[in-house]
Amino acid sequence: MGNIFGNKKTTRITEQDKAVLQLKQQRDKLKQYQKKILSVIEKDKELARKLLREGKKERAKLLLKKKRYQEQLVEKTDKQLDTVEQLVHDLEYAQVEMEVLNSLKTGNESLKEVHKLFSIEDIEQIMEETKEGIEKQKEIDEILAGVLTAEDEEAVDMEFAEIIRQNLPDVPVSDSNISEVELPSVPTEEPKPKNEKIIRKPVPLSA
Repeated sequence: MGNIFGNKKTTRITEQDKAVLQLKQQRDKLKQYQKKILSVIEKDKELARKLLREGKKERAKLLLKKKRYQEQLVEKTDKQLDTVEQLVHDLEYAQVEMEVLNSLKTGNESLKEVHKLFSIEDIEQIMEETKEGIEKQKEIDEILAGVLTAEDEEAVDMEFAEIIRQNLPDVPVSDSNISEVELPSVPTEEPKPKNEKIIRKPVPLSA
């Protein structure tokens, strides 16, 4: 089954890729041409103003006519750019659609290969065997539940817990982790009351 989904197709340049590349190159050339024309238009505009200040009206008017013609070229270039951009978009979208269709085709072929590995009869047999195994285990549980008493159930649970405890890894304990706890010393003498008064017996005076 690993070979079904693991096949990798080598990337190759298609005719659509070449067409998209050529269109993008043409688009870049049109943009450069348009930028050049706009620069010339700006220079002609400044020159026309200078000629008018110098009184050279005819030459200024001629430059304005040239400027108008160049502006029409810019508009024409804009339309061509829009057309090229649309073609690039359509081609790229068509490539995406083709990739999706190829992926669907590959997926369907892989699914068919998987279906060949298991027939309907095999699946039904597996399901039947699974069902029988579940039912048999259920019967065993019911028999054991009827035989064992509550004490037996408790003993089984305790034994089960003990087995789990024994299978757990031991936690290493180092001497450094054990701290000695010093207990306070216990007094050996009986404590005297703090407020104890000393009673003195009277001494008789000599005659």
